[in-house]
Parts: sequence; C-alpha cells; structure tokens
Amino acid sequence: MADGIGVAALDPFRGYATALRTTLPGARRVLDAFHVTRLGFDALDQVRRRVQQHTLGHRGHRNDPLFRIRRVLRRGAEHHSQRSWARLIAGLEAGDHDQQVALAWIAAQDLRRIYRCRTRAQAERHLLAWFTAVAEHEIPELLRLARTLDSWRSELLAYFDTGGVSNGPTEAINGLIKKIKRIGHGFRNFANYRLRLLCTAASTGTLPVTPIRGRLPRLAA
Repeated sequence: MADGIGVAALDPFRGYATALRTTLPGARRVLDAFHVTRLGFDALDQVRRRVQQHTLGHRGHRNDPLFRIRRVLRRGAEHHSQRSWARLIAGLEAGDHDQQVALAWIAAQDLRRIYRCRTRAQAERHLLAWFTAVAEHEIPELLRLARTLDSWRSELLAYFDTGGVSNGPTEAINGLIKKIKRIGHGFRNFANYRLRLLCTAASTGTLPVTPIRGRLPRLAA
C-alpha cells in the first residue's frame, strides 16, 4: 500500500514531516493550503493582541476598537461587505496608530492570494515578493512566520506541482469522528463505538444519536 502513495498532504508540523519521511520516503510532501492561510491569520491575531496590550495596557475588552474587529480582520478581503469594510477601517483608525495591524492584515491577505497563482513559477514570484515586503516592515510576528514558511518552502510550492493536493477530506472525516466521540460519551461497548466511527468515515451524513441513558439524569437544585 505504501509503495503506491505518491503524494501526501500535511500540516506545518515537523513531527508529521518526520513521520512521512520514515514511513513514506517516496511520497511528495505537500503543505496544506488551509493551514498556511491559518498561519497568516494567526500571526495577524498576535500582532493585534500585542498592539492592544501596548496601547491600552490590557487585553481586549468588549468596547476596545481592535478587539471589536477581531473577527472582521480574519475575513477574506473579497468577502467584505460595505458595512464590514467601514467597521474594519474605523477600528484600525481608532486603535492601530502605528499601522502594524493594517500591515499584518495585508500580509495575511497576500499570503492567501498565493493560492490563486496558476503555475509554480508565478507562485514563487508571489512568495518572494511576500518575503520582501515582510522583511521591509520588520514586524516580529510576521518575521517569525516568514522564517517558518521559508523552512517549508519546497512543501508549500509542491502544491502547484500536484494539482492542489489537500488534506481537507481527511480533516472532514476526523471532524465527523470527533462528533461521534462527543455524542457517544459513555459508550460501554467498544465494538459498537468503533462500528459507529467506521460508518461515519464511510458516510457524508450525520448518524442518528442513540440515547445512552434510559432516564434523564437527576438535576441538583
């Protein structure tokens, strides 16, 4: 089975790369696009929290300008409405005096756009321009992200050589298995529990929930 596997998608975690190198030495390792995009937005969150702490001296509160737009910042630029654009700009003008959050937002959006490139050569040029822009801004969180992505450069660019391989289907199955694990809390029959997991992996629907208890639990007053 392992000899027939030519491509393997993975998260940016060196433990996974080591495991693939050991068990599937002939497989082409491809960095999953979702996790690369998430790294960009995680760096943006780190910049927002640091600026928040530096300017106001505390973690985000409900009425703080940057905290109020924390979810809007993680939205793709093409998905913004007129209202969300206005919220984003107002929040940055009120809380991002050094424009570090705005620059981190641009970097996260530009990192997403690399997956719109049609060829590896185009993606390489885009990635090089991204590295150059990050180096010019010298924002610590973005520099750390750039070092991380540079160490995964070959796996990241392999995405464009393999037709956009992703571990999305695997993540979807894992999510369904975890869902069954949550609703099956208290299963005493391991064989029944395992059967439900196998059915989940083979099905795209939601399995009906079998009651575990014969009666409702007693509630404390």
